[in-house]
Amino acid sequence: TMKNETEQPWLEAGYEIFSKDGPAGLKVEHIARKVGISKSSFYHLFVDVEIFQEKLLEYHLKRAKEMSDQSEGCKEIVPDILNLFLENKIPLLFNRQLCIHRNSQLFQTYSEKATAIVEHTYFDKWVDLLGLQTQKHIAKNILKIYTDNFFLRISEETLTYEWLLSLLEEIKILVKDIKKQ
Repeated sequence: TMKNETEQPWLEAGYEIFSKDGPAGLKVEHIARKVGISKSSFYHLFVDVEIFQEKLLEYHLKRAKEMSDQSEGCKEIVPDILNLFLENKIPLLFNRQLCIHRNSQLFQTYSEKATAIVEHTYFDKWVDLLGLQTQKHIAKNILKIYTDNFFLRISEETLTYEWLLSLLEEIKILVKDIKKQ
């Protein structure tokens, strides 16, 4: 629809700003400057920042679904899922901001929804990577802890292939040590 097309540049700009600066970055003047359109245009489309933020959260779920669809075609976590993560830095950093600000129930909910949308598509590959085919419940618990840890540790600087690989190695060593017990 026409309104969606005019909203799109605002959503993309707001999405990127939020991914870097969190909710504090959502200043109409800042977003308008990034889009290159007047502030009044923002208010005409969204009325206020709260409504805009709700649309951003819905846009985030749409991006998570796109990422989920892309991950369906991945054969392995290394290198396929890692490369997918690198291609989707902004959605991952957006979700990081939701985690950081999870004292807001709304942010907590949307972070969990987005994570669940993507996670299920690579869970079996995760189980295989950890060698926990007969203990999927343990793999699920480790993934939950790993996901929280991941979102609190990533940044624009750390989100590299090497860093992702080293994080996976940490997890594999942990699982190997647990299996020894």
